[in-house]
Amino acid sequence: MKQLFIAVVALCLCFPALAGAKKAAEADTFAFQTVKELPITSVKNQASSGTCWSFSGLGLLESELLRQGKGTQDLSEMFVVYHNYVDKAQKYVRMHGSLNFAAGGSFQDVLDCIKDYGIVPNEVLEGLNYGEEGHKHGELDAALIAYLDVVVKNPNKRLSTAWMQGFEGILDAYLGKLPEKFTYKGKEYTPQSYAKSLGINADDYVSITSFTHHPFYTAFPVEVPDNWRWSNSYNVPLNEFMGIIDGALDKGYTVAWATDVSEKGFTRKGVAVVPDAKATQGVGSDQAHWLGISQAERDSLVKALTGPLPEKTITQAMRQEGFDRFETTDDHGMLIYGTAQDQNGTRYYKVKNSWAETSGYQGSWYASVPFVQYKTITIVVHKDALPQDLKKKLNLK
Repeated sequence: MKQLFIAVVALCLCFPALAGAKKAAEADTFAFQTVKELPITSVKNQASSGTCWSFSGLGLLESELLRQGKGTQDLSEMFVVYHNYVDKAQKYVRMHGSLNFAAGGSFQDVLDCIKDYGIVPNEVLEGLNYGEEGHKHGELDAALIAYLDVVVKNPNKRLSTAWMQGFEGILDAYLGKLPEKFTYKGKEYTPQSYAKSLGINADDYVSITSFTHHPFYTAFPVEVPDNWRWSNSYNVPLNEFMGIIDGALDKGYTVAWATDVSEKGFTRKGVAVVPDAKATQGVGSDQAHWLGISQAERDSLVKALTGPLPEKTITQAMRQEGFDRFETTDDHGMLIYGTAQDQNGTRYYKVKNSWAETSGYQGSWYASVPFVQYKTITIVVHKDALPQDLKKKLNLK
């Protein structure tokens, strides 16, 4: 996953509309009312780095600690990023460069890091050793892959014993040295002992997906470039997939969400929808507006997204086609932490992002049910949030 700043996103901004569409839009501004909201930690800022997977994965665990009554924690995203760069580099070299080496990752990268290496508070390793106030990884990412490509070319005809030390030297210069021990709130820890003190068990969390190119109720590695670990996700039908999200929220569990944000309906204003510009009828009180304007005016409203519009009805087949044709891509990771409804009673999910307090909602987004149905790659949730009958189908204890 990686934060994308691509030209198509500009279509989501408030473009001038045609006169009739503008009149309809003025009556259709978004007005959200929270239905359910679970505790989360503060909105963070990944800035100019492709590390959303670390921010959202740790966001999930921080909210889990709140759920468990263990207080507010601010865990180090760059500790996780550092270790995953090292793990990824080792696999990249063993694969002679035939592996995706980039800034992106998956939620499993966070869980495996904590399981294998522990975790530290953010104040122990902020990862800002290179003269910037926020994360800016363009130079770091370019330096790491350039270094590894030299190693893979094997100019000495066999690998030296120093190549990993050199790689870690780059990470040390930018992110800071990994602490073997540290003192936090008057107590000395190692990364492993600190993770143990928090009671985080990586094996308590499962990844779920919903695609038809693999059998349902089996596990497979979702075929996206950033799944470099080839980690498995459990495959379930779309209706059960959505039931997992809703059931988790009802039980008090937040949900890590990997999705596609390159869609026109994912706006920088804090809304994610799947508008249907060809709809023959509208929704609620907006029906008259929608039916009374031309197709060109509808298209203009879809681009502007100034208020609720009719959305597509999503099927399992549509979801699969979007993935198979590269229309649904693994772009970004966020955290689903509640539900809301707009002025028409239409249901949305409340989503914590990691782009600072941007958008019109202090860093949160409202994602419609169709958007989540259509554009989700995977979710990660505590296994206790799953329905018991589904756990039996998946052979989960």
